[in-house]
Amino acid sequence: MKLAIVGGGLGGCALAIAAAQRGISSVIVEKDPGWTPLSSGIFLYANGLDSVRKLGALDDVLANGWSSTDGKNIYYDQNGDVIAETHYPTSMPGVIPPIVGIMRSALHKALAARVKDLGVRVIIGREVTRFHDSGTGPVDFELSDGQSETCDVLVGADGIRSSFRRALFGPIEPEFTGFGTWRSLHEKPKDLNAKIMMMGVGKRLGIMPLSDTMMYIYATTNEPDNPRYPRELMPSIMQEKLKEFGGPATNLLPQIKDPEAVFYTAVEEVALGLPWAKGRVVLIGDAAHASTPYMGQGGAMALEDGLILAEMLAASGANPETLLAFGERRYERCKFVQRVSRSVGDKGGLESAADCQQRNINLRESGQQDVDNFYKRMFAGN
Repeated sequence: MKLAIVGGGLGGCALAIAAAQRGISSVIVEKDPGWTPLSSGIFLYANGLDSVRKLGALDDVLANGWSSTDGKNIYYDQNGDVIAETHYPTSMPGVIPPIVGIMRSALHKALAARVKDLGVRVIIGREVTRFHDSGTGPVDFELSDGQSETCDVLVGADGIRSSFRRALFGPIEPEFTGFGTWRSLHEKPKDLNAKIMMMGVGKRLGIMPLSDTMMYIYATTNEPDNPRYPRELMPSIMQEKLKEFGGPATNLLPQIKDPEAVFYTAVEEVALGLPWAKGRVVLIGDAAHASTPYMGQGGAMALEDGLILAEMLAASGANPETLLAFGERRYERCKFVQRVSRSVGDKGGLESAADCQQRNINLRESGQQDVDNFYKRMFAGN
């Protein structure tokens, strides 16, 4: 069995690693000649970290990220007054922390190292320009340099703007949610030892450690007109949009100066129904189910996709039925994450002071129970 995985991000790397662990050959085709993601941060919670453990990269991730031993998340209002404190759980105490913050590039580097250690072939700086699936035999595909190859399963792990999604199912484009996210990188204060979320009116601001020395601000704002901001102006725009936040943010906001350390992204989702496969071609990760970032589960779902698809191919073979069954197995879990994440984002975007006050009351009264219920489902199997 041979897999061709188009896209060397989290899902593509996870699939290549998990396939190699089961004796399945694969090749990754990655169009980015540097094979390096934008260096903002990412948070992994216990279910995502369990996937990293299964892929053999947990030690590397723990060594290069920031780990929370107690899973503490402190909620403040925009003035810096504490609203509530919640604690994220872990499924394996003493082995997997409840939360790890890490630079996205460091997480990718850990997975890429495993890909290389396992001898997976990686084609960098090229794209798949054409493919043909007869439905009864190998899939033929051609690279942008004219090279032709074949595989038993072709996997579109090519992200939210997937060309494979369009090729298989037509013009199903990402849906803009009305929100934007802002990220800025900072040196970590020595006394920052918890994940912080500040709830404002129409916006949220998170303060997230990424390592012993680095942290980032993560903020969401209502952006109904879906604007595009000039990169050189992003620091001043970000400061202006978040200027009402005090408390833990007071000393951090004036540090937002370097355009290369500020990232703005329009928040989009992909609402693709079943099937996720046609013949011997299948979609995974953001290509099939891109989610809003408010639960920190997009990367975790992509990692799970890779592990589960490899498991199913090893058990049932490289055939269309296996690929259809993969989508059916993953669909409800990924939709659940999308629904919960979107609901959390909507609450963060409330623009009425009265609605925000009630939201904060709800956080105090049921925030921990909401966390426990969500992760009970995340730990229940996938």
